[in-house]
Amino acid sequence: MDTSFWLKLLLGFIVGSFWVTLTTISAERFGSKVGGLIGGLPSTVVIALLFIGLTQSPEIAAQTTTVMPLAQGLNGLFVITFMLFITRGLWAGLLCALLLWFFQSTLLYLLDIQLFWVSILGWLILLVFCTIAVEKWMKVPSQGRLVISYPPAQLIWRALFGGGIIALAIFMGKIGGPLLGGIFASFPAMFLSTLVISYNSAGPGFSRAVGKSLLISGLVNVPLYEIMIRLLYPTVGLGLGTLLALMFSLGTGYLTFLFMNTRLS
Repeated sequence: MDTSFWLKLLLGFIVGSFWVTLTTISAERFGSKVGGLIGGLPSTVVIALLFIGLTQSPEIAAQTTTVMPLAQGLNGLFVITFMLFITRGLWAGLLCALLLWFFQSTLLYLLDIQLFWVSILGWLILLVFCTIAVEKWMKVPSQGRLVISYPPAQLIWRALFGGGIIALAIFMGKIGGPLLGGIFASFPAMFLSTLVISYNSAGPGFSRAVGKSLLISGLVNVPLYEIMIRLLYPTVGLGLGTLLALMFSLGTGYLTFLFMNTRLS
């Protein structure tokens, strides 16, 4: 394995550690809507696409986004399944969600979708379905702030767990071969880490509340970032393209927050 991969793995671990810790603390301090919003903003996908652009080319990085919006939409089903089964215990929620994710990701890889508009259409359908499912059918209520102390050991555990899950997904994507590597490229490591820590922090009700906001934010902001990268990388290059896409994500994140504040229970 070349040096660039180990650098990508290290940065994935660092960004994942920071982002998962920030997300869970924000959910506890400011409520599930704020925490879920932050967790759903582009984080590790920024590193993944940037490294593809650096080690291969901006054009290849842009083409890599072809199936990404649909894959992110399918990750919404992972969150919903976790939320449905978490009331039976953490392991039940994790096992059912991971089994569904592995099945649908394998199917997506084998279908080898090459048309971007198919990916966009699938993402939009899943975005609408998942939003209606958690808000109208499952009726998962948002939750406010919690009163929690943060011993250093707890913060270290969150950082190691979140960063470790994300680094493992990157590592499996590298060594897993064409099939397993392609499947793990879409692994919802950020979602899984945040949901598990939220469950351990305050139980299934809080984890479901964070999951609702995390799902909506992740299914809006990450695919929109990927679309911007697809448009910007071939035209303005990696540096400016990444900067403009991140600025765009700040705007979509703010609009997502307004939507969640006014429309979500």
